[in-house]
Amino acid sequence: MIGRQIMKSVIFALLLSAAVCMILGPLTIPLLKRLKFGQSERSDGPKSHLTKAGTPTMGGIMFLVSIPIAVFAFREASSSLAIAALLVTLACGLIGFLDDFLKVKFKNTVGLRGYQKIIAQFGVALVLALYAYNSPFIGSTLYMPFFDIEWDLGIMYIPFVMFVVIATVTSVHLTDGLDGLASGVSLVYAVTMAVIFLYLSAAALNPVDMGQASEIQYAAELGSMAVFAAAIAGGCMGFLKFNSYPARVFMGDTGSLALGGAISAMAIFSRSPLLLIIMGGCFVASSLSSILQVGSYKLRKKRIFKMAPLHHHFELLGHSETRIVSAYMITTVFLCLICLLAYV
Repeated sequence: MIGRQIMKSVIFALLLSAAVCMILGPLTIPLLKRLKFGQSERSDGPKSHLTKAGTPTMGGIMFLVSIPIAVFAFREASSSLAIAALLVTLACGLIGFLDDFLKVKFKNTVGLRGYQKIIAQFGVALVLALYAYNSPFIGSTLYMPFFDIEWDLGIMYIPFVMFVVIATVTSVHLTDGLDGLASGVSLVYAVTMAVIFLYLSAAALNPVDMGQASEIQYAAELGSMAVFAAAIAGGCMGFLKFNSYPARVFMGDTGSLALGGAISAMAIFSRSPLLLIIMGGCFVASSLSSILQVGSYKLRKKRIFKMAPLHHHFELLGHSETRIVSAYMITTVFLCLICLLAYV
């Protein structure tokens, strides 16, 4: 009965988050236009993107409103993990908002300086790492489901989590380069994480442990995380209505950094952050391609790709935005299904 109730909450959270985001679209987009919060395209980017200059940005505000509404409406009684994940999402979204605001105010593509964003993300990552390390539900142990083993990192868990958070936020931000790309890939990832949290919640409520209050509370915490993941998925789904090609609004750093924070929190609170390397393979590809491109140019004065991140390379090869986005989403579905096999 408890499992059925959590499942209903997850579905309702997804629907509510999507509905609120869809309702906010017709209200938010005209407002962003009136405020002249338009996108400034890079002069060294794909020439086809120059036509997108002026498209309203900071649209991530839409799902940053819808996600908390859905989480608080359908979370379980025990929801400290979900609240922590939500706070990380909002904190990263705030960093992105400041970056976007400075860009539109000064009409450039700079925004916050690189070191300023890193310092801010470092602070968020440190708080999350300390929280997870001291949490009775998380601790310093990583679970590797494919091998069914646990790995206790001890105090090294803190810098490990900080690396995961900063790397994930950066990777999701780099992936946000085509209409519907970051939101589409994040949608698939979040739905998969909702399924994983539901499975973990059900596993914590097996008959052997039903008499243990700590296990029941842990199951409720995981149920709330499933609701959180569903709210993220719903927010991305609702946003795609306006962000799919041709985009009527961009999420901006407000949205991409927030999604990065949410994705890293889900990975860490599942106690299987190493799966993020597989499930988030498209995010990893964005980061690796950028690192390889910069490294190759500095060392050899030669570029590996026509342009980094990788999706721009495909774009310059002549593939359409919709084709690339579809390929990324299909790839993410495939990778997520592989990871789900670790739990069955």
